[in-house]
Amino acid sequence: MSPAWSIDLERHLREASAAVAPHIVRTPLERAPAFGEHVWIKRETEQHTGSFKVRGALAALSAYRADVLARGAVAASAGNHGLGMAYAARALGLPVRLYVPASAARVKVDGIRALGAEIIEVDGVGYDGAEDAALRDAARTGARFISPYDDPYVACGNGGTLGLELLDALPQCATIVTPVGGGGLLLGLDAARRSRGSALRLIGVQSEASPAMLLSLARGSAIERYEADGATLAEGLEGGVAATTFAHVQALAGVTLITVSEREIAAAMRFSRDELGVVIEGSAAVCVAFARRHARHFDGALVVLLTGRNVDADRLVT
Repeated sequence: MSPAWSIDLERHLREASAAVAPHIVRTPLERAPAFGEHVWIKRETEQHTGSFKVRGALAALSAYRADVLARGAVAASAGNHGLGMAYAARALGLPVRLYVPASAARVKVDGIRALGAEIIEVDGVGYDGAEDAALRDAARTGARFISPYDDPYVACGNGGTLGLELLDALPQCATIVTPVGGGGLLLGLDAARRSRGSALRLIGVQSEASPAMLLSLARGSAIERYEADGATLAEGLEGGVAATTFAHVQALAGVTLITVSEREIAAAMRFSRDELGVVIEGSAAVCVAFARRHARHFDGALVVLLTGRNVDADRLVT
């Protein structure tokens, strides 16, 4: 069966770029000698809402504006997609209703409320339970459901515009290290490299506690619901993967997926704070954990994405 959607570089990437550009920060790309002379960090921690996910939210809400004005929008989020949706909805003058797990970081929940969006906290297990509630809402009300990853505009807004911005600043980039949850960021980065004819390599990193994409690739079909194996510092990467996103990720060339442990994530959060001078959440720390172990083995310019800073004080590892 063919995927339910695909990315059209001329349409989705171009429209996402136009929608996102007026509203975002072009975030710093800096050398990171703590990893090696050839390593850089891309600090999406300096983005509005403290995360890259405002990019995809702006792209999707702009693309679906007519539907959202007519029927509203709903989304599910572990926190950062919700923050991005709340920010984008306010910037674009659109209504949005957000479902988040009760376990979401309080700094993210409080940030969503501060931006004026309607928020519903869902008891139960992680992201998947919040998504189930949001999908029921969409079915009942006719509101547009906007996935944090399973959507061409979200993917092109998030990874596409981020990737193009990175390649503008560092055309010689050979490798990008990115977190992987549902896979949308990975697909958007692939769209950016294809649009520039770049052969750069993508390294996707997951938590050992919730490696749904890696396990899906191993078995050859999407694991659409996945309960994390215990608590994880990388809660933003929890949950299953959608069949369409999985099918596209499965077809990618020049991509390697790897997992890191909770101990490595905790150590990476400390390292980023103490050695890089950047506070990051666990979902970003998976990339730092990878770079600490492997960056020295790569040739050419390697960029580590620091995708978010939104972490509760009691989750910072001292």
